[in-house]
Amino acid sequence: MSPALEALMQAEGTPYPGKGVMLEPFVHQVGGHSCVLRFGEQTICKPLIPREHQFYKSLPPEMRKFTPQYKGVVSVSFEEDEEGNLCLIAYPLHSESGDLENKDPSTDCEPKSKMVKWSNKKQSPLGPENDNYSKDRSRHSRKEDKIMSYNRDEMQQQQQAEVLYFSLEEGNVVSQIKHNPWSLKCHQQHLQRMKENAKHRNQYKFILLENLTWRYRVPCVLDLKMGTRQHGDDASEEKKANQIRKCQQSTSASIGVRLCGMQVYQSEPGQLMFMNKYHGRKLTLAGFKEALYQFFHNGHRLRHELLSPVLRRLREMQAALEACESYRFYSSSLLIIYDGDPPRAPTRPRHRGGEEGDEDEPSDEEEEEEGAFGFPRSSSAGVCAGVSGGSSNSGSSRSSHSAGEASSPVVDVRMIDFAHTTCRHYGEDSVVHEGQDSGFIFGLQNLITIISELEDHSAD
Repeated sequence: MSPALEALMQAEGTPYPGKGVMLEPFVHQVGGHSCVLRFGEQTICKPLIPREHQFYKSLPPEMRKFTPQYKGVVSVSFEEDEEGNLCLIAYPLHSESGDLENKDPSTDCEPKSKMVKWSNKKQSPLGPENDNYSKDRSRHSRKEDKIMSYNRDEMQQQQQAEVLYFSLEEGNVVSQIKHNPWSLKCHQQHLQRMKENAKHRNQYKFILLENLTWRYRVPCVLDLKMGTRQHGDDASEEKKANQIRKCQQSTSASIGVRLCGMQVYQSEPGQLMFMNKYHGRKLTLAGFKEALYQFFHNGHRLRHELLSPVLRRLREMQAALEACESYRFYSSSLLIIYDGDPPRAPTRPRHRGGEEGDEDEPSDEEEEEEGAFGFPRSSSAGVCAGVSGGSSNSGSSRSSHSAGEASSPVVDVRMIDFAHTTCRHYGEDSVVHEGQDSGFIFGLQNLITIISELEDHSAD
C-alpha cells in the first residue's frame, strides 16, 4: 500500500478492527448502476472496472479538472461485526491478482422497483425470503430516526412513482439527509449480491475517487447521460440494440443528453425532490428543459446566479474535449452540483462588480424575508469549508475546518463513469476511433444552449 493511501485510510475512514475502514452508503448518488459507497468525508469508492481504472490512471492532464480525483484501489470484503450486522469493509490492497477484477457494472445494483416510501419507523423485511434484512442495512442505520423503508403493497400499487418528495423539518437540514431513493436501492442490491456470493468470493477491488459533494451542506445533484450513443465497442448485439432503443426513445438521440437522476433542495416548501432515470428517459425536449428549470429553482425563485458559472464551466469542458483526439466517452455522465442551503455569513460586503452572482441583487429586506434557508446573495457566494454541523454520514461535516479557510466554488461540473471509454492508447481495443467524440460534444452544445436560454429568460 502506498504511503498516500495509508494516510488517506487513517485520516478519513471510519476505523474497523483489523486496520479496515467501514463503508457506508453514499447518500448523494442519484444515478448509475454501480453501488457508490462513502469511504470518508472527501472520498467515495465504487467497484473497479478495468477500463475505467485504466482511464483514470492514464488521464490526459487537460482533463483532470473535469473529472474526480483518482486516489487508488482498495480491497472490499463482506463481513459480520460483533453485533451481527453485515458490513462492507475496505482494506489495503495486497494483491494485484486479476481474480479481483470486477465485471461490467451494468449487471450490478439495478433497482427492481421504482417506488420508495419514507417512514419514521423501520420496516422489514424487503421480501418474505429475506428474514435478516434489518441486519443487511449496515450498522449505521440503527442510529437513524428517519430511514427509507420499503412497503411491498405500496410498491406494487405505485410502480410509476419516479419523482419523489421528502419533507424536511425546520432546523438542521443537513442532519436529516440520510438517504436518497437511488443510493439506498443500489446499496441494498449490492449487499444482497455480495451476500449471495460470499461462499465463493469475498474480496472485490474498489477504486477510490474524490467525493465531489463534500464541500456542500445540502448538495443539489444533476446526473446527465451524455452523447448520442451509449453502448461500448465491446457490447453484445443484445445490449447494443437495447442501448440504441433507449437513445432513440429519449432526448439522447435528438439533443445528445438525457436526465439520469436528480436531487434538489427546495427551501421554500422545505423538501427534497428526487427524479430517477426512468422518468428522465420519458422526457421530451420540453420536459427536459422543464427539469433543468426545476433543478436550478429553490421553490421560491430561480437560482440565476448559478447559471453563468455552469455555462462557463461547460464551455471550458467543450474546449478540452475538442482537443481530445480519439477518445470516446460512451455512457459517461455529467454531474452538475451546487449547494441548496449554503451558510449565511453574518457580515459581508455587497459586491456589485464581481464575476459571479452580481446580477439583480435583491435588497436586504428581501434577504430577511426569505428566512433561514435563504441563499446568501453575493458575488463571492460559495460554501465555506469551515461551517460546522451536520451528520458525518451525510458527507457534509465541516467541524474540522475553521471558518476562514478556503471556500468551495459556487458550482461544480464534472464528467464521471468511464466504464465504456476508449481511445487509441488502449492497446487491446479492436476499434480505434479518429477525431473528437462528436456525440458528447453535441450534447454539451445543446446543454449550453438550453441553459443560456434559461439565463436569458431569468434576466427578463
